[in-house]
Amino acid sequence: MSGRTVVILGGGVGGLVAANELRLRLGNDHRVVLVERDAQHAFAPSFLWLMTGDRRPDQITRDVRSLVRPGVEVILAEVQALDLANRRVETSAQTLTYDYLVLALGAELAPEAIPGLGEAAHTFYTLDGATKLRDALQTFGGRKVAVVVSSVPYKCPGAPHEAAMLIADTLRRRHGLRDVEVHLFTPEPQPMPVAGPLLGEAVLQMLARQGVELHPLHKLSKVNAAASELSFEGSEPFRYDLLVAIPPHRGPGLAREAGLANETGWTPVDPATLKTKDDNIYALGDMTTVPLPGRWKPDIPLVLPKAGVFAHAQAEVVARRIAAEVAGAGTKPEFPGVGYCMLEAGESLAGFAYGDFFDEPSPRIELRQLGTTWHAGKVLFEQWWLAPYGTKREALRIAVRLGAKALGVPAVI
Repeated sequence: MSGRTVVILGGGVGGLVAANELRLRLGNDHRVVLVERDAQHAFAPSFLWLMTGDRRPDQITRDVRSLVRPGVEVILAEVQALDLANRRVETSAQTLTYDYLVLALGAELAPEAIPGLGEAAHTFYTLDGATKLRDALQTFGGRKVAVVVSSVPYKCPGAPHEAAMLIADTLRRRHGLRDVEVHLFTPEPQPMPVAGPLLGEAVLQMLARQGVELHPLHKLSKVNAAASELSFEGSEPFRYDLLVAIPPHRGPGLAREAGLANETGWTPVDPATLKTKDDNIYALGDMTTVPLPGRWKPDIPLVLPKAGVFAHAQAEVVARRIAAEVAGAGTKPEFPGVGYCMLEAGESLAGFAYGDFFDEPSPRIELRQLGTTWHAGKVLFEQWWLAPYGTKREALRIAVRLGAKALGVPAVI
């Protein structure tokens, strides 16, 4: 059999895991090609620590080529178009043909979708944004901080709550601003509604512990930067001294232009296999939409959260299925819909939630007590992820697995 070519688009969590797993499982006569626009990979879960000043940009960025196994071809280029009929990918560097295509393009941020938001708001959802927000917090002398979820869906459902708690902790404990108010606005009815009322109540208690005031069911309509004022649909406006926003998200334009996205702009996939409507194209991570059992409102169905833990697990499933198909042997695993989240609460404390999101009749979530253990686990995972491939990375992998086993929680590495 002649060698096959697997092209992976996107060098985030899902793309890197898929490329490394494919290179491990496919013989050297097969090509594994990773196309990524940015030479520097930034570890997004650490943006919150960059925001608080606990990390520098150089501590959470790595050359993307250092994070892949030997034999993965890395092409630093912009993807310009997909030719599905001829199985071609047009990039700014070259044209690639593929036998299998894995889309891990993530979600795009669209602050321009809400009038005034882009000019007025800081954000921790990008490396540059988190760096600028760090500087703003260090010089902040006002009173009211507004953390705003501008629309749903968005990446990492726990991140807005973590940010609000960490900002409150940073301004009060580190900078001595005792009278500061941190307000969290969201269009959702409760924190992380997909995880159910028990987790929502636990997060409410964590927010209250840091003095964060939650404003649910607040849908942002516009921002008046000159007046430092937020406008919401059907609610009173709010004046702020510092605005921190989770910008609107949208599916990648490449998938929309190729006809792989649905009317909402996200790419539907088979929940178990991650296949798109094209049999040789898989999609995973934040760009996808995966329906879940149950509803938190009669008219709004649940979908799988957009989170790195799911992208990681989906990438392993996709890589193993492709490898088994190429070899004509071996098992083809299915994505089980399980995942977990460690929520930073300030003071080196974190909460932990683990869930089966495919459970019937609705997602089943288990909670663990707030503590320093989960914060330490998040730090250890960060160090493993950013370690170069080789002995150091494998040693950290073993440490993470042993630690997870001792705590009775899952390890995704």
